[in-house]
Amino acid sequence: MTTYDDYGLPVGAYAEPESLAHQAWRVARAFAIYRVKPAAQKGLSHARSGGWNWRRLLTLVKVLIVVWYFTLYWGERSVFNSTIDGCQWESWEKWESGANPHRLVFVADPQLVDPHTYPGRPGPLNALTIGFADLYMRRTYSRIQTILYPDTIFFLGDLFDGGREWATRTTTSPDAQYRKYGDKYWLKEYDRFGSIFFGHWGDAGMLPRAGQPGRKIISSLPGNHDLGFGQGIQTGVRKRFNAYFGDGNRVDVIGNHTFVSLDTVSLSALGQQSPEAAEELWRPTVDFLETVQKRKERLVQEELRIQQGLPRNLPFSHDIVDSAHLSEAGLPQFQRNIAEFPTVLLTHVPLYRDPGTPCGPLREHWPPTPPPKGQTEPLEKDDRNAISVSGGYQYQNVLTRDITKDIAEKVRNVEFAFSGDDHDYCEVVHRRYPSAGGGIKEITVKSISLAMGVRKPGVVMASMWNPVDGNANPLFQTPGEPTMQTHLCLLPDQISILIRYATVFSFTIFTLLIRAALVASGIIKTTSPNNASLLPTTEHSSSAEQEKALLSPQPTQASFDATNSNSSTSSERGTLQVRNAGTRTRSVSPAGGYGLPANQSKYAYPLVQHAGYFGPAEDNERDNKSWGAVSTARRKPKKKGFALFVQELRNTFLTVAVIVLPWYYWLIRNG
Repeated sequence: MTTYDDYGLPVGAYAEPESLAHQAWRVARAFAIYRVKPAAQKGLSHARSGGWNWRRLLTLVKVLIVVWYFTLYWGERSVFNSTIDGCQWESWEKWESGANPHRLVFVADPQLVDPHTYPGRPGPLNALTIGFADLYMRRTYSRIQTILYPDTIFFLGDLFDGGREWATRTTTSPDAQYRKYGDKYWLKEYDRFGSIFFGHWGDAGMLPRAGQPGRKIISSLPGNHDLGFGQGIQTGVRKRFNAYFGDGNRVDVIGNHTFVSLDTVSLSALGQQSPEAAEELWRPTVDFLETVQKRKERLVQEELRIQQGLPRNLPFSHDIVDSAHLSEAGLPQFQRNIAEFPTVLLTHVPLYRDPGTPCGPLREHWPPTPPPKGQTEPLEKDDRNAISVSGGYQYQNVLTRDITKDIAEKVRNVEFAFSGDDHDYCEVVHRRYPSAGGGIKEITVKSISLAMGVRKPGVVMASMWNPVDGNANPLFQTPGEPTMQTHLCLLPDQISILIRYATVFSFTIFTLLIRAALVASGIIKTTSPNNASLLPTTEHSSSAEQEKALLSPQPTQASFDATNSNSSTSSERGTLQVRNAGTRTRSVSPAGGYGLPANQSKYAYPLVQHAGYFGPAEDNERDNKSWGAVSTARRKPKKKGFALFVQELRNTFLTVAVIVLPWYYWLIRNG
């Protein structure tokens, strides 16, 4: 009968000593088992079972994170792209085949939010409003460039909200609460406007489309929030605005149309009491109107020469003349037989109309009043749907009747007019004023800002197609056929986006509350991260058996034979090992020398056989430092009841927030 020693080896037999590398490899495997959490060990079971552990993969917290990821991407990206993509030119243009129209976008009333916008709002909330309003305009304006790529952009005034209040070197605000804001603050606001609109003008490039002369952006038209209104305007404020944006009175020939921009907020000083005292305010616009017809003719002549490949400027004559006729000599003479381009009037303040003139079905805030039963035509007078013919401090909703008539008579042949100021859409036809056709079609453009009282901001798109010959006569269109088509492009409803966020947030809190309640009541079993130790204090029998299988060498055929020949000893040893498996600590101890019987050893022969032996006390101390003396550690008592409920709710909410908020921040920063 073969006799075995305390290490399970036959007495007198030679055992090949284990190499130091093999010992280190088995110790590393043991360390890995001690450090891996039970949840992670269980998660590997899908490889053995042939599938994923879907219950652990599809947890509530993970589902909520995915929902938030898609919701935020929709609200910060998809809705902006899809909304503006729905305004594509080809979807509403109706020109003849082969047409290459000039495409223009009107932007009205950005009115950058500042301390003047909401004077009673707390500072942090006001800063949040400014951030959201700027971000919204930056996104929509950038996508207008990248998706629609217009040839020209016209701003229709009210670029700032409190621009008229910020002091200059010669003026101060009439309102005491704004006198601390001066030139430096205005320049800061100018830079802010430029970063939003000028900075993103070239997001899709600066090259003109095929057949177009180039791209242009014009923002010189002032509004009452930029300068004030009528006699409330300060000369220093207007000079500052004109110095940075250009003269408010100008003529531009674009797409074979003549655009006449008028500083009507200054002109309105003529219609107030004692106009002689405010002559310096209205005089520049009045002088411009006296010469606007000649300006139109000259610019049309220059445009026609450019289209024919000739120099822009007309040649001067070189003759010897009598001094009495010097004033008439040498000046270029225009051809008087050329036709005019259709004239488009641009004004910040809408033209006069009778009170109650309806604005049409596209007005958002006050839709048309339903007509009486049996009547199909809209009401001729609808006070609810109309722009109010009224005014107040530093504003007037429409121009006066006399100023409107004077403008129409001096500009002449006005077919279209575009205005701002009202923040909502309005479309009317003025038939009482001189015009090129059946009346002046005026469109009041919506504000592009989300902070101006409309749920869906917007811009107006204009497509112009007017091919002419050398005398400006139409080539293809029949007389009287419109040369401009317009389309209201509605921008995303930011309020509905925020409502969607609030709904998902409420759903998140509600589901996490239910989960926390189920955990606190014991219906759902979970291990709180705060209560889970890094190393378990004791091991279960299944874990011990797995550890033993990993750490113990595989038995040879000789050991099986020896075991069969001495079944009683083997049975006794196995029984003792199983009985002690539930309480054995996770110390890596060599057999013998630790005060333990040899049959409780984990190994068939000592690990330290060739690595040096330091004695029981020193070796035990070294092991405790390496593995952590956890066998005597006390578990932190688990929370129960309401404390567990609060803990679970807090932990799950923070888990979702910590992962979702960086994603939201990235979407905002890269919007």
